[in-house]
Amino acid sequence: MSHAVADSMTMIGRSIRLSRRNTDTLVMSVVLPLMMMALFVYVFGGAIATGTAYVNYVVPGIVLLCAGYGAAATAMSVADDMTSGMVDRLRSMPVRPFVVLTGHVVASVARNALSTAIVVAAAVAMGFRPDGTVLEWLAAAGLLLLYVLALSWLAAGLGAVARSVESASALSFFMLFLPYLSSAFVPTDTMPAALGAISEHQPITPIIETVRGLLTGTPVGDSGPKALIWSTALLVASFLLATTLYRRRVRD
Repeated sequence: MSHAVADSMTMIGRSIRLSRRNTDTLVMSVVLPLMMMALFVYVFGGAIATGTAYVNYVVPGIVLLCAGYGAAATAMSVADDMTSGMVDRLRSMPVRPFVVLTGHVVASVARNALSTAIVVAAAVAMGFRPDGTVLEWLAAAGLLLLYVLALSWLAAGLGAVARSVESASALSFFMLFLPYLSSAFVPTDTMPAALGAISEHQPITPIIETVRGLLTGTPVGDSGPKALIWSTALLVASFLLATTLYRRRVRD
């Protein structure tokens, strides 16, 4: 176990250093969500009725959109390791298979923490006025951390199975699209019946509703337990999928 921890710390340090050097991906993972938030708040926000200031409504969705961009970058980083010979060099060493993916996942969480902090600070400058208590902020942060971990492990699995960096980007596209099919930007009851039903019963919506309720005081209802169950189930499934796909790819 001590060797596994030491190996994991080594790969985490490597992945974080690579993230710092890959400044274009790091900048775009922050700039794109900021541009989306400015677009929805200043261009579309005036025409969308949510019962509250639109910036307060949209911020949780933008934060989850950040997680999608960060996860897409993780998938591409893992695919690059798989195709550049990095993993082949590790096969001849006594390194546990999951530590390579662990490094990328922890780096993904670190990138998402940075981008989320910047997005929330920008939202405050745009008029975002959360009224959650310290405990509610901690609960929201914990839920977001659980979701980001789940999404990062899923992205790592997609990167492990992708045959190129480009295909990894294509495979992770749904992570960027899924928040649009939720309550992130408009209430689900304004959608057509079939689309609204899909939006209500996919994992993103209860997570967004829970974070929104914790930060701005809107009703959480049963979204809290649903968000926790969805995030935990997704994390377990993503971890098992990622490690399984990685082992199979390494054996090929």
